[in-house]
Amino acid sequence: MPTQLPLVVYEQEYNPQPQRRRLCDLPAEERPLYRLRYHGSNALSTVELLALLLGTADAPGLSEELLQRFGSLHGLARASKEQLMRLRGIGEAQAARLIAIMELSRRLQAPPAEEKPRVSSPADGANLLLPRLSHLEQEELHILLLDTRNRVIRIQAIYKGSLNSSMVRIGEIFRPAIEAPAAAIIVAHNHPSGQPDPSPEDITVTRKIVEAGKLLDIAVLDHLIIGQGVYVSLKDKRLGFD
Repeated sequence: MPTQLPLVVYEQEYNPQPQRRRLCDLPAEERPLYRLRYHGSNALSTVELLALLLGTADAPGLSEELLQRFGSLHGLARASKEQLMRLRGIGEAQAARLIAIMELSRRLQAPPAEEKPRVSSPADGANLLLPRLSHLEQEELHILLLDTRNRVIRIQAIYKGSLNSSMVRIGEIFRPAIEAPAAAIIVAHNHPSGQPDPSPEDITVTRKIVEAGKLLDIAVLDHLIIGQGVYVSLKDKRLGFD
């Protein structure tokens, strides 16, 4: 008879998910809703504000994990729905709620539709465009359409994708300005890396846009490159504005 081998039983390793901080773990006076009621929203940390938004039993710990995963509130604002849903406890509805509140916060930074802010410096243009462009994961080109007094008619998204002089159609940039009609434009695009340093391609495209503006009698006042909360004015640096 063959020798019977001894039966070896291996113990399965058990790795439970780490326990998150729950609302019930906090004293009543430290819970976000209590602090909001008695101290106001300014007294709440980012984690506490996110916990109120999520509204789940494990919201305090889940909020902490969100900020750790994406590095900061700015990183969270750039996250896609799919990226958010990779975190345990974030379903489609929770992800949609986070994306919606981030988009609302960006829109709140834009001037009311009935107001026509005047752009008299690169900083004025950048202040209007930073909320729109600084958190995007892909490059986009937008233009500010301005009237004869440099008041904003509207902001128009033109192009999505890497700024390449062989792919950008200059006519598409000026079409909204002709239709508006606008007396001047400010061109802007973002660098998803967060660093607004102009590339040689940025300068080449700028030069072509400025030359086209002269032919169409539409002034190109600036080309702004938007980074993470910072910007560069190519007009100030005399790049592409010969």
